[in-house]
Amino acid sequence: MRKSNNIPESARLDSELLRTFVAVARSGSFSRAAASVFRSQSALSLQVKQLEGILGQAVFRRHARGVALTEAGEKLRPAAEEVVALLDRTVAELRADPLRGRLRIGVPDEYGDNLLPSAIARFTHTHPRVELSVRCGLSADFPAALIRGELDLAVHAVEDPQPGMLTLRRERTCWVASKTHAVQTREPLPVALFDRACWWRDRALEALQKSGRPYRVVFSSESVTGIAAAVSAGIAVGALGEHSLRGEFRVLTPRDGLPALPDSVLVLQRRPGPDDAVAAAMSHCLAEAFGG
Repeated sequence: MRKSNNIPESARLDSELLRTFVAVARSGSFSRAAASVFRSQSALSLQVKQLEGILGQAVFRRHARGVALTEAGEKLRPAAEEVVALLDRTVAELRADPLRGRLRIGVPDEYGDNLLPSAIARFTHTHPRVELSVRCGLSADFPAALIRGELDLAVHAVEDPQPGMLTLRRERTCWVASKTHAVQTREPLPVALFDRACWWRDRALEALQKSGRPYRVVFSSESVTGIAAAVSAGIAVGALGEHSLRGEFRVLTPRDGLPALPDSVLVLQRRPGPDDAVAAAMSHCLAEAFGG
């Protein structure tokens, strides 16, 4: 990609262009990056085009699941992250941020490697004196952990939001199978489910029982990662949220003999008790990262 004739040789990189580049690089998607920085996808695309015009070469290449860094993008990323982090730290120091303390957060494991880092980075740059402890795992455990005082904040999936829960997003729940294994045609149907009681497991079993189709639970896991691995291997069909869908998965429908499943709602919930400024600040960062 050559430098645009409309951009002078003296053009310099703007910090906002670098911030946009970092957001897209971390999320691997223009749409997810747009949600995390509260800007439109078209605005981010224009900024990336401007950045590429200044550099004279592309920093991203598109693929079916989003974008990946080019060689130039890989070279730019460390410097861009360092500049953005330095600016954020400096601003936080100049603002003399008063927040101190410790915060314990629970986040579903399927979000731990994409949306969570942007929230953590934004919070720690703005509130460097707060110590964070993050638990990634099965979100069905989080409500009880909040009640017991083991967590201060938790992101988890529910069927119906209750008072005191902030809705972050609504997601389809899908039956999925590997595209390379016709496991959905087997009788009885082999199924992969969570290995402990939760509303997601209960609804999947209820739907199967009502459908009248013979089934057998052949794989259990305490994590979404485990269920996804079983599906990828062609061991069983699994029930997953749309955020966890992969390119190698096939979404199954009633035509495949699979019953419909209820949507899930991703919510943010605080530990019962007095309002806390640290928890409120992190709630804001998590809501931005998850698009709530």
